[in-house]
Amino acid sequence: MERMKEPRGKLAGTAKVGEKGQIVIPKDMRQMFGIEPGDVLLLLADSERGIAIARNDDFRHFAESVLAAQD
Repeated sequence: MERMKEPRGKLAGTAKVGEKGQIVIPKDMRQMFGIEPGDVLLLLADSERGIAIARNDDFRHFAESVLAAQD
């Protein structure tokens, strides 16, 4: 992975896609977001804007909060 200099609290880098379509999330990024082996990640894709990755639990909590606010 190529690394660039980032401002504090920000990370950027690249990852190569393997033969099975897998990528490796760099260790410093996994640590920043508390991603552990076995965690489920949600991938959101938009053909014009790209792919976003979120922890499934965090997104579910956000969605539940939004739905509860509508009551």
